[in-house]
Amino acid sequence: MKAKQLRVSQKKKDRRNKVFLQGGIGLAAIAIVVLVVVIIVNSIKPVGPGPKNMASDGVLIGEGMIAALTPALQPDATPRPSEPDPTGAVANIRVYIDYLCPFCGDFEAANTEQIAQWVDTGAATIEIHPVSMLTSRSAGTKYSLRSANAAACVANYSPNDFFAFSSALFVDQPEESSPGRSNDEIKAVVKDSGVSDSLSQINSCIDDGTYESWVKAATARSLEGPIANSSLKSITGTPTVLVNGKPYAGSIDDPKEFASFVQQALGETYSTSTPTPTPTSAPVG
Repeated sequence: MKAKQLRVSQKKKDRRNKVFLQGGIGLAAIAIVVLVVVIIVNSIKPVGPGPKNMASDGVLIGEGMIAALTPALQPDATPRPSEPDPTGAVANIRVYIDYLCPFCGDFEAANTEQIAQWVDTGAATIEIHPVSMLTSRSAGTKYSLRSANAAACVANYSPNDFFAFSSALFVDQPEESSPGRSNDEIKAVVKDSGVSDSLSQINSCIDDGTYESWVKAATARSLEGPIANSSLKSITGTPTVLVNGKPYAGSIDDPKEFASFVQQALGETYSTSTPTPTPTSAPVG
């Protein structure tokens, strides 16, 4: 009789322990799920406003290499296209570039010097639109996205240095499918390109990926279209180059051909009192 009672008591104890064990496993599973959710939520950056001075999704740079200042674009706001010169006497050059794109590097090497000359003297404006079409082609580091974010950081904090920094990203440009530059290396390019204002804020902006959500949205807008003040429905690749709204389809590494296209786009409305764009004697390396 006593042995039977002991067996019954042991069975109740085993059943109780089993219930507690299952309950513990259940609670642990719930805790793991909650932890995973918290990690995911914390890793998703809330969509914030875009960078200042890029209300058109690009930075507009004019005479003296001075950038046009604009307020930040709010998350759900529609970009405001820059207004082209109404007289037609100034060449409005627009480029859509990916900092990992080798063809963008070719265009940049061939044309940076002459474009800078035209813009500095007031013969042209340049509007640069960084996009991240090659984010998946840098061995998992998302260099295309990170470099475009860095460009947005410079536009926000030191807009008059944007052209110099954007051009510097193409010097010793990383190859497609390579890891690209690290954030520390990008920050070194910022400093070496001559950016001196708000360096600590720019560096934090790069490390935090502050404008990555905006870069993705701006890239999507350029791929979906329409492209304002042009005949293009959308961009289909980089570089996409427009002069007074007309897409350039010539050689990307021939500065003379591009200069001829600029002159043709200006047409007879081009003012003879404004310095005429002419190609440089040699492309910049």
